Amino acid sequence: MIRAGGLAVLLFAVAGQGAFAGCSDGRAEFRWDGGHARFSVEIADDEAERAQGLMFRQELRPSAGMLFIYERPQAVSFWMKNTLIPLDMVFIGADGRVNGVHANAVPGDVTPIPGPAATLMVLEIQGGLASRLGLAEGAELRHPRLAQAGALWPCD
Repeated sequence: MIRAGGLAVLLFAVAGQGAFAGCSDGRAEFRWDGGHARFSVEIADDEAERAQGLMFRQELRPSAGMLFIYERPQAVSFWMKNTLIPLDMVFIGADGRVNGVHANAVPGDVTPIPGPAATLMVLEIQGGLASRLGLAEGAELRHPRLAQAGALWPCD
């Protein structure tokens, strides 16, 4: 377990691909060489929800996040206007591969934070958490909103 902000984060560092069973819209699961992580997620899959994001939130549990889902892979850009907490942004391609991580986005900063050109999803989590967990480029996401036929880690 890792202590972050006084809350415990469970780190799943088990070998094998079947560490978690099934998929759920409210859960984002990642695997990479040497580790696994699971987050409880809110889904932002329309323009209004994506525009609101995590603005005005006072805190974000280490085991929680917001998963932004787009209709198709595309270039995306984020900013931190009206966001009160530092965030990590995990950019994910259509096959579920993490294609980039922006660590510790600064609260209130309006500087654009671009993701890779073919981004389908973006997971926002507590700032600094991706590094502490080892969640980096190359990790794989399992989630039912990925096209399962092309997913690197499909749902059971």
